[in-house]
Amino acid sequence: MASTSKANLTEDDEEEEEIEHFDDFTLASSWERFISEIEATCRQWSADGPKNLLEKGAVHLDYSNKMYRIKSELKDATKIYSMEYYFGIDNNGNISDWNCTLHDLQLCFGVKEFLVISPQSASGVVLDAPESSKLLSAVAIALSNCSCLWPAFVPVHDPSRKAFIGIQNMGTIFTRRFEADRIGSQVPVKFMHLEGLYELFVSKFAYWTSDHLTHLFKVYLMMKLTYRTLPNDDENDGIQDADAENAESEKMPDGGNHNRKHWDDDCPWSEWYSAEDPVKGFDLVTTWSEKVIESSLEMAEMENASPHEAEKWILTPNLSPNLDSSKGDRIGFASQLQLLVSALDMSFEAQFMEDFVSDENLGSDNLKSSMVIPPPTVLDRVLKDLLLEGRQFPDFAKGKHKRSQAIKGAPLESLFAQFCLHSLWFGNCSIRAIAVLWVEFVREIRWYWEESQPLPKMPAHGSIDLATCLINQKLQMLAICIEKKRELNEEFQDCLGSNDDVFAHMEVEDIQVGEESTSFLTQSQDFDGKRDSPLILEGFNESRTSISKFSTNSQDVYSADKSTSDSKRRGSAGPVGSMKLLNSCQSLHAPFTQNAPLMTEDMHEERLRAVEAFGDSFNFSAQLERETLSSDMSAFKAANSDAAFEDFIRWHSPGDWENDGSEANDEWPPRGKLSQRMSGPGNSWRKIWNDAPSLPAYEQKPLLDPNREGEKILHYLETVRPHQLLEQMVCTAFRASADTLHQTNFGSLKQMTTKMDQLYHTMASTLRPLQANLLSGNSEKIGDLKRLCVALEHVEKLLTLAASLRHKFIQAPRVYEAIFSDYYDFYLPNMGKGSADVDIQKEFDLKLQLKMNERQVVSNMFTPPTANQSWRKVLSMGNLLNGHEPILRQIVFSKRDSGSDCHYAVSTRGGLHMDDQQEIETYRMYVCGTSNDLRVALCVTSYD
Repeated sequence: MASTSKANLTEDDEEEEEIEHFDDFTLASSWERFISEIEATCRQWSADGPKNLLEKGAVHLDYSNKMYRIKSELKDATKIYSMEYYFGIDNNGNISDWNCTLHDLQLCFGVKEFLVISPQSASGVVLDAPESSKLLSAVAIALSNCSCLWPAFVPVHDPSRKAFIGIQNMGTIFTRRFEADRIGSQVPVKFMHLEGLYELFVSKFAYWTSDHLTHLFKVYLMMKLTYRTLPNDDENDGIQDADAENAESEKMPDGGNHNRKHWDDDCPWSEWYSAEDPVKGFDLVTTWSEKVIESSLEMAEMENASPHEAEKWILTPNLSPNLDSSKGDRIGFASQLQLLVSALDMSFEAQFMEDFVSDENLGSDNLKSSMVIPPPTVLDRVLKDLLLEGRQFPDFAKGKHKRSQAIKGAPLESLFAQFCLHSLWFGNCSIRAIAVLWVEFVREIRWYWEESQPLPKMPAHGSIDLATCLINQKLQMLAICIEKKRELNEEFQDCLGSNDDVFAHMEVEDIQVGEESTSFLTQSQDFDGKRDSPLILEGFNESRTSISKFSTNSQDVYSADKSTSDSKRRGSAGPVGSMKLLNSCQSLHAPFTQNAPLMTEDMHEERLRAVEAFGDSFNFSAQLERETLSSDMSAFKAANSDAAFEDFIRWHSPGDWENDGSEANDEWPPRGKLSQRMSGPGNSWRKIWNDAPSLPAYEQKPLLDPNREGEKILHYLETVRPHQLLEQMVCTAFRASADTLHQTNFGSLKQMTTKMDQLYHTMASTLRPLQANLLSGNSEKIGDLKRLCVALEHVEKLLTLAASLRHKFIQAPRVYEAIFSDYYDFYLPNMGKGSADVDIQKEFDLKLQLKMNERQVVSNMFTPPTANQSWRKVLSMGNLLNGHEPILRQIVFSKRDSGSDCHYAVSTRGGLHMDDQQEIETYRMYVCGTSNDLRVALCVTSYD
């Protein structure tokens, strides 16, 4: 019994000992607990899988679309370590494909998913060799216990060396060991060349030092060379011509560098500012796919190979960081328009522009300091450019967008539009600087008026364009008044010289037939006798009967005037078809009439308000048009001496003549009657007819008094309210800026065409309150205008990029279209944001594979370097591209052994064998560097 009890007790004690041995870790060492913690974490990550890890907080890596990282903290005694697991959603990709974005360790060792364990310290690396070995052993044991085949790496040495050691259990009898290190300076000359690197790799598996010289080893090689074009920074432009430019600048009074060429000299905005080239340069990656090398001699030959022999060319643009920067320090139309909008916001604080010129009205010292005006020399130069260098009549339709007319501003080449664009760059575009420029500008305009000099950049003929802003209309009318004033002065001088021929030099431009001005001596086409009515008022009927072709020449008309029956006709433009006068059987002749008096928009509105104030709009409108009607009636009487009031109505307003039946026009006497409004008692038209004398147009007083109208225009310009001026300036400046950018040649980029159309539509809707004078101080519309500036800034950036790319790839349109389209998709999410809201965390990284016919275009960008360039160094690497050595050389050497090799043909545990035809990458070495640094990563597969 005792023995039995003792035996049972012994069995129970043994069971307790077994339970304690497997489950109770309280008595184990700290190193064993550390291994257990690593094992538990790896088991959990392996069981979760990539999709569940994403839900548990795995972080996406910015440089790769498919790589993620999850992190865990581990503690061993007094030290805390960080273990990171790097994994991908899709692990089917080829690691050797260098076109994809890889983690540094993936590139170095050819692995896919891996672990990195490092201490949580300032350096983040293990500085002690025994500690690193112990740490790596712990990870290897933990991964073996949980049957994980992940490679594990530990950073060692100094952080600048980027050194790692690592290990991986291959799951069979093989183990891979990793080691990477870097030389940061003084790279041995031997390792700068491919031959030396090849010998370095062979030395890792050759038994004797001389083996690689006498024995041919079958080594696989892949190589990637990266070239970079010269920087396109403005401060680096023209380095090769620096001495010549400095000598030239010494000869110039202002020390300027006027002969220097910028990349955007042929762009439309270059007249106003020089934009930073958004494309700083290009990186060209040339890739040689895997090939077999058997000797050092082959490596020496490969070093002399041209990059054109590479299988792939991958192009990556290096864009300026300011292109999508949130700093808001970019200079362009958008930045200056922001300042103009701020000036508009301040313009409500004064009654006249002169009030902003004085320092006494500026308020605080900070406001005064921010509104410094340029020196008089700058002011004189701006006025000279505005007035003295623009005397020729510009083409207002040049470069105009189809929707530009919807913005009530001034045409791009007009005087006021040029004034607005100059204002953007005058000083800091403050309200004070604008006021100084405006006051001097109006003074110059008055000088042109008083001296009867043609007004620059404004047409002196034609009608007033009411679709433009009021100031542009005023300037256009002033230009016409100056021209009329000059004509009157010339006629007065002619009268003093010869009283016998007063009308010999009369200009025919003051008379017209219908809507078109024409010369009587050259009349040979259809006309209807219409004049260009300045205003179509309610109650008027502007339709008139058409006149048959008047094909007679000047001699026929002259003889008609001098015939027996028509001896009293003067100023006749010819018969109106077969129409006859009521009181005689004479033909009804259309007279030459004066041009209708020109009116600007405010004059039209004044007349409309006057008409609306009276009930009898017909009779009152006739009084407003009295001078024009009297002139037309006098000319009609002179051309038709026997005419009656009814004849004038039949010609001038045929809708007011009611025919009896459907008689033809050639029947006489014409049968019909006046309409009710024309035949009523006290009709104002008949009264004007009775008072009108018989005078041809060339003997009448001009309807337009240029002296009176000119002085009224100058009074308006001198007394215009600041906010009214700034409202028109903002509209015109936006329109002129957009029209200038629209002239950019960006090729066939449909995205830019669409964005420009959208910009004009947004501008038209946003600027509409300014066109209707609906803006007030502290209005929320100011915020809308600032947002419009942001929209313009986005379009301006894209246009600058499009112009730069097209300039560089005009012979390879597919390249610039592909680069721009990719950047457009990258930048599009930020198009609706302000500069402060732009997300700049993600970088634009395009890798475009070039076609064979595009390689030469890119090759030409690598201009041969000159001797005086500061960055030039002694060439120490091969594979030159137009004299440029690679900025980075990456090589992967590998050696493979098949199952037939004795070392790897040994039977594995469990009786399994390797396939005789299966190859194992036994040695792999990744080399990355330049002539100044070298990084080597070695991977060795061993049999355990």
